[in-house]
Amino acid sequence: MPLLQDKVALVTGAGAGIGRAIALGMAAEGATVAAADIDLTAAQKTVEAMAGKTNRALAIAADCGDVASIDAMIEKTVAEFGRLDIIVNNAGVTRYSYVMDLTEADWDRIHRVNAKGVFFCLQRAAKEMIAQGGGRIINIASIAGRGHAGSSNVAYAASKGAVMAMTMLAAHQLGPHNINVNAICPGVTRTELGARNSVGRAAARGITVDALHAEQEAGIPIRRANTPDDIAAMAVFLASPGARNITGQAYNVDGGLVNS
Repeated sequence: MPLLQDKVALVTGAGAGIGRAIALGMAAEGATVAAADIDLTAAQKTVEAMAGKTNRALAIAADCGDVASIDAMIEKTVAEFGRLDIIVNNAGVTRYSYVMDLTEADWDRIHRVNAKGVFFCLQRAAKEMIAQGGGRIINIASIAGRGHAGSSNVAYAASKGAVMAMTMLAAHQLGPHNINVNAICPGVTRTELGARNSVGRAAARGITVDALHAEQEAGIPIRRANTPDDIAAMAVFLASPGARNITGQAYNVDGGLVNS
């Protein structure tokens, strides 16, 4: 039997990159999937890619920095599928920036989605899960939240540290309701967002993007960057029966790049 047979999963930021890979990975394991993204067309393309992997899927337009939009996203998922067993809070934003160049607008934009958005998605999903007797909450953090020197910027690192902290505390408070709360901390991952950041990083140093990527991979003990599927595999595991007694954890998926 597929690992997530008869489960309903909602993945935010599912239109591209890590979110798309997670949505497809969960569909492949039998889940019914709601793919949410601020870009509805991108979410619809993810749903189309699920053809043959799941019998039921739904694309939702959602702004995960807006509480009313979060409420509507979860209400639509539950109205369509009757329950919510798994939420993956993946939606996030960043840009490459030196600490002295960050503005108040940068801080607010990043934390609006990466910290505020994750919290209110978590809280709203937990409301459904408490009522139905349990569920799984998976937050996508980052090794940036552990202070990794290669992070895109300080505001982003702070937002991902917040995700890790709220994961641990929410796990304690929601555990009695049979809700597991965990985080995944990706390292260097080749995504569309990562590609845009690489352009900025390479330009700032006067090197090519290929040279930057080679340098990054040389610093990873296992000598390769993540693909989105590497993160999806961990998300599927944390949503599966095999992770039923795992909660309050933040797992690095980074090829050994950081040790904490």
